[in-house]
This record gives sequence, structure tokens and C-alpha cells, in this order.
Amino acid sequence: MAAAKRGSGGGGMRLLAVVVLAPLFVLVAALGTRTGLWSYAIGHDLLAMRVGAGLAAFGAVAALALVIFALRRRASGLLAALAVAISAATVGFYAWQVSRITDGPPDDISTDLAEIPGFGALRRGGAGPGETGGVESCPGALPAMTQVAPASAVWALQEAGFSLRGGVTVARAAGTHRGFWFGTAHDAVIRIRPGRTDVRVTARDGRPHGGEACRLATRISDNLRVRD
Repeated sequence: MAAAKRGSGGGGMRLLAVVVLAPLFVLVAALGTRTGLWSYAIGHDLLAMRVGAGLAAFGAVAALALVIFALRRRASGLLAALAVAISAATVGFYAWQVSRITDGPPDDISTDLAEIPGFGALRRGGAGPGETGGVESCPGALPAMTQVAPASAVWALQEAGFSLRGGVTVARAAGTHRGFWFGTAHDAVIRIRPGRTDVRVTARDGRPHGGEACRLATRISDNLRVRD
């Protein structure tokens, strides 16, 4: 009777529910932003990074309480271990996310800083505030030292997950990538010239997104240099 009470106490399940609340809340915040229910500022900045972080802190306290209950044989040890694992992963995610946003390369990356490619009609309001980084801040952002074919530029964009935007010419191709979780939009332009093809990728909102522009620019650059 006592063993059954220890293994299935309602208090332990309630504490576990507090632990899992933060990751579930972040999932709802992300999908709501992705589907347009609210803005990125609300979904990411407010709901995920502020409210969710507070819930993660409460979850860590709940996990600790569950460990204490397990040590006193008032809750299942397996339940406590699960709570600690979920809480550690949640807190670790927040630490990682803050670090990548604050320390990552700028979300405006170009393979040519001397003559930065423009977005033209794709970006009527410009590229947004902030610096443009190059190979020093994004080692994979390398130009293709050849005049690639327009079909190769299209392939490079599509293989990197971009949807084509505007017409493709012998001199350029452009596209837009939308992130899965929060739907963050990044625009890319490939500029084709004799003997050299350059790439630029920029977050449309001009905000830091943990180096996503660098990762996307690297994919496009790799695709261009593999294709030709």
C-alpha cells in the first residue's frame, strides 16, 4: 500500500507537470508565431524568452522538490529523474539560445564587403540596421570564383531551402527562406559576374537570430562551389 502511494503520488505528477510546462509553452509560442497568430516580438521575445524563461525557473524548482520527495520515498525515483532531465534540457536550451543570439555573427552576411550585393526590389526598405559581416565573422561565406550559370544559382538557393523571388537573370537570383519554428524570414541574393559569384543573406527584420544568416549563406556558398 505504501509502495503504491510512493510510486504514484499525485503530488509528484503535479510537480512533473510544472516541469514540462515551460517546453510546452515555448512550443505553443513558436507555432503561434509561425502560423501568424501573433508577431515575432510577442511570440519569441515576450512569450518564449520572458514568460517561458520564468516557467523554466519554476520548473527547475519543481524538479528539485521532486528529487527531495524521491529521497524521502514520497515520490518515484524514476519520476524525479525524468523531471531533472527535462528541466536540465530546458534550462540548457535557454542558456544556449541567449548565448547564440548575443555572441553569434551578424544576421547580415555577404561574401563581398567591398561591394556588397543589393537586394533590389526584394527589399524595398533596405537591409535593415546593423553591420554586414563577411568571412571573418562567417568562415563559410566564400564566393564562388567563377561565373555560375543562372540554373546553378537557382539550384543553390533551392537546395538551401529558399523559395525563388522575382525573375532570374544572367546576373542575379534571389529568394526567401522562412524558419520552421518562429517563421523568421531571411532573404538571399546571388550576384553573378564574370569570374566571381557572390552571396548575401540578411534577416528581413534586421534582428539577431543566432547566426542563421551565416548558416544559410554557408549552405548557398557550398552549393555554388560544388555545382560549378
